[in-house]
Amino acid sequence: MKHIALRALPFSDAGSEGLPLAQLLRLSLFQVSVGMAAVMLLGTLNRVMIVELGLSAFLVAAMIALPVLIAPFRALLGFRSDTYRSAIGWKRIPYLWFGTLWQFGGLAIMPFALLILGGYDQIRIPPFAGEAAAALAFLMTGLGMHMTQTAGLALAADRADDDTRPRVVALLYVAFLAGMLVSALLIGWLLRDFDGVLLIQVVQGTAVATLILNVIALWKQEALRPTTRAERAAPQPEFRDAWADLASGGTAGRLLLAVFLGTMAFNMQDVLLEPYGGEILGLSVSNTTLLTATWAIGALGAFTLAARWLAQGLNPTRIAARGVLVGVGAFCAVIFSAPLGSAPLFFAGSAGIGFGGGLFAVATLMTAMTLPTGLAGRGLALGAWGAAQATAQGLSTAIGGGLRDAVDALAMNGLLGPALTAPTTGYSVVYHLEIGLLFLTLAALGPLVRRTRTTDRPDPKEARIGLADFPT
Repeated sequence: MKHIALRALPFSDAGSEGLPLAQLLRLSLFQVSVGMAAVMLLGTLNRVMIVELGLSAFLVAAMIALPVLIAPFRALLGFRSDTYRSAIGWKRIPYLWFGTLWQFGGLAIMPFALLILGGYDQIRIPPFAGEAAAALAFLMTGLGMHMTQTAGLALAADRADDDTRPRVVALLYVAFLAGMLVSALLIGWLLRDFDGVLLIQVVQGTAVATLILNVIALWKQEALRPTTRAERAAPQPEFRDAWADLASGGTAGRLLLAVFLGTMAFNMQDVLLEPYGGEILGLSVSNTTLLTATWAIGALGAFTLAARWLAQGLNPTRIAARGVLVGVGAFCAVIFSAPLGSAPLFFAGSAGIGFGGGLFAVATLMTAMTLPTGLAGRGLALGAWGAAQATAQGLSTAIGGGLRDAVDALAMNGLLGPALTAPTTGYSVVYHLEIGLLFLTLAALGPLVRRTRTTDRPDPKEARIGLADFPT
């Protein structure tokens, strides 16, 4: 009965001799901490800064974009952890530990920086001190998140064997989404009666939880393997040669274009969705924080469905197109929730954005994993995928906030006509632009369907997950 119960558990077959299930579950806690920080940066704090602290959406978008724009350097962080040799032989643990410290430090100073930025200070401070302190806090937190996640995923991939590696990293991805879901619910409940002191307590409590979870996660996860002088002197491969080999296939450029456009379309609303719910629909901080949980539920559903479709041999590009179409309907629901005054329609749109974006991300990742490679390995293809996604995410966040501010200023001054003199105009322009970008994404995906063989059905054992090196 014990063995039957263990087999019935989700991901019970993810353990192996090199990485037992108990150690894998403990290692997955670093993903929970990163999900917690993501809720803080992309969910709670952007609404608090715009609505409660009265900051401009462009300034908030620029702050949130700082951690995202660091993401292209994840390939460098991963490469450094690959080649790092310490006296005791650790490669991943030092990067996981220092990433934890960066993440902890950024969250620890963040609430004080935000309160100064919002005018809560009772002392004279130099000009732009609040902006500089907030930017530093967001930058430190983002750097810590990327370093922790990159080193943690690499450590899990090192310890897992070839058969279990896809299920191992899939479990880590689910742990990330579960961390976002649980922390969104918990933070929303804690901030149901908002005030400045409570904000400090919640954000710094998140910092302490980050440190505790990551120390538990990394404890005794990497064996001591002292390196020799010959290993330290071994030459390293050149990035430019491998990249030229990857780009010579012809499909990589169009795939990266589609990833860039699709990510722009799905993420331009990141800094606006919660303020939209608070300012237009009158939702509380607690209620709008639940939007992140709603998005996570949609993404988890997309992950499960995409895994089933891939196991059935469906073309990954067609799955990405389905995600784009779901996104069009989701943004329409968000737009119509304002004139209808419907909070349920608004939450349904948020879930649809998570579902469509999840399908798109998983499917384009699978396409990147199957790119023809020679000198370029799978890691370079996935790194390029992650760089395109992260760059688009950072730019779209900043553009979305700036565009909303600019259009809102024109509309409220009557420059766009009496019909558009409403606080919803700036938000609506951004959401309509995202729908337009989704149609451009469909156009970019079209040739990829023709270039991809639909008759070659993948091995169901491999295709049921297919996220062996998921970079985000």
